Amino acid sequence: MISEKNVAESSAVDHSGFYEETSISEGFFILKFNNETNDNQSFKREIGTNFIQFHFCIKGTASFLFNEGNYSLPISEENSLLLYNPQRELPLHIHVAPHSWVLSVLLPIEKFHALFSSEANYITFLSEENKNRKYYKDAPISPSMAIVLNQLMNYNLHPSVKPLYFKGKAYELLSLYFNRPADLDVEQCPFLADEDNVTKIKKAKQIVIANMAEPPTLQELANEINLPLNKLKEGFKQVYGDSVFSFLFDYKMEVARQLLATGSHNVNEVGLKVGYSAASHFIAAFKKKYGTTPKKYLMSLSA
Repeated sequence: MISEKNVAESSAVDHSGFYEETSISEGFFILKFNNETNDNQSFKREIGTNFIQFHFCIKGTASFLFNEGNYSLPISEENSLLLYNPQRELPLHIHVAPHSWVLSVLLPIEKFHALFSSEANYITFLSEENKNRKYYKDAPISPSMAIVLNQLMNYNLHPSVKPLYFKGKAYELLSLYFNRPADLDVEQCPFLADEDNVTKIKKAKQIVIANMAEPPTLQELANEINLPLNKLKEGFKQVYGDSVFSFLFDYKMEVARQLLATGSHNVNEVGLKVGYSAASHFIAAFKKKYGTTPKKYLMSLSA
């Protein structure tokens, strides 16, 4: 069983609220590491062998230390790690860089299996032949996952509803983590087997993000990464689970939401930063994504 005792190094005892742990249900935890200081922060926690661990780096960088610090596993912004080893304990020992955010989900493997029930074969490492094997996976954080992660980091709720909210968001996060297009067989996809093509698709993502206010056309993007247009469309959908411009829309709305949450920009300024010259177009887009207007969203933050 997981130890109820959390062992924190002195650097983790910090008035900025670096570490927060929320119990979703028995044996099901969300851990939040929010390091807004100029110093590295470190934290330790015991975790039993029957637990599966999901770690998400929302901002900045962090690293996980194993074997008493002899082995380090880094994690960077917009990336995740899945860790499971039924053969030995993987205690949590994390170093979080300055101005970095990490969120972790811990739950027993039995509880995790129960979430999928008869659909368990959908997840490769849940198969009978893998049930006693260690498992490791790194993967990018999708825009939809980023939204949920930021909601968990920046929630503004009455304490009485926090457990319910976190439980719903934890399940949403896990479902998004394992979601993939129904017609996509990742194991058999020849495009994804081509590392050069995947590298080009990742470059395409960085290009549209860097130029989100004035993104290139699909043809211009295809030319820049040296891929045929149809391969760009096909590959982007396979790697990121969405079309280029649907991905960009989600990304822009999340950037807009975060900018509004800082309180440093008004609605017009945020709209311009994410590429909307007309405030009405930005307001309509924001409402389409979040079901509320930017102004009402701002009001909810100060409520």
